[in-house]
Amino acid sequence: MALQGHALTLYRDALALQGHALTLYRDALALQRNALTLYWDALALQGIAKFNSLRINEMLY
Repeated sequence: MALQGHALTLYRDALALQGHALTLYRDALALQRNALTLYWDALALQGIAKFNSLRINEMLY
């Protein structure tokens, strides 16, 4: 009976660890999504800066 109790405790702990792993995976996906958003924002800002630079050059000539 004692072994069965230990087995159930180990099983419960394994489920808890699995839950923590899923939480970490979800957090990693959220960080990856945020990094992609920042990357796309940086590309957009580069495009705007390039456009502004070209417009300024056109006005100077």
